[in-house]
Amino acid sequence: MKTKIKPAKKCLQAFLLFFFLFISTVCLAQKSADWQLEKMPAALETDFALSSLPPQLRPGATVYLLDPNKGYYVARKGSNGFVCYVNRTGWEWGEFRQDMVAAMSFDAEGARTIFRVDMDVAAMRASGKFTGPQVRNLVLDRIRKGIYKAPARTGVSYMLGPVMRAYTGTPASNQIMTMNMPHYMFYAPGVTNTDIGNIPDGQADGPVVINPGDLLLGARKGPFGYIILSAGEKETAKIVAENKDLLKRLVAYKPYFKTAANGMH
Repeated sequence: MKTKIKPAKKCLQAFLLFFFLFISTVCLAQKSADWQLEKMPAALETDFALSSLPPQLRPGATVYLLDPNKGYYVARKGSNGFVCYVNRTGWEWGEFRQDMVAAMSFDAEGARTIFRVDMDVAAMRASGKFTGPQVRNLVLDRIRKGIYKAPARTGVSYMLGPVMRAYTGTPASNQIMTMNMPHYMFYAPGVTNTDIGNIPDGQADGPVVINPGDLLLGARKGPFGYIILSAGEKETAKIVAENKDLLKRLVAYKPYFKTAANGMH
């Protein structure tokens, strides 16, 4: 004998089903929206990206801007082989932050190899189909398969912008901060701090090797390692002073760009 469900009970069941579906949809939308980045004003993003390069390289550089719905696109085609852009996702950390912002540039070899990864990561994030850990695992898998390769020669990535908001720890710590740290990054896959005599584990008072991929793949296996050399105090002060207007525009856009060295804290 079948049990008859009273109309009131049917209405309650229907309501509860609708309610749980609604809540699930809202929660899913809130969770999935974490990947979505805000579009920076094009003029601000362009000037910030170009600030990563030495002044003499800026006129001939290719500028990439980020479309949060698609990924990076060429906003200005250059002629000297250098590319510049604003990096918004550190794939090694396996998370999608809204406040990781660093102006970067690469020479032709870095553009061919390292920047290719950042382009793919930005496109994957923009699709909304992947989580941060999934993107990290896909990149690691492509490295293991030889799809992503280390630069074939020594080269340089300039990060001479007046300010950056980036990770300061290992992929296990997810620490991030705003800093005035213009610096030069020379491609050094397979190199460790021991190799350059900067021990223990890379002291910050001299050239230091940074390769988060080594911590994920094993020692000397991360293809995108760098020897980082910070700009000197006088050079840093000059860069900050020359970019005072850019810094004001960045802080007006997002307060997290404020630092004491900017004169704004």
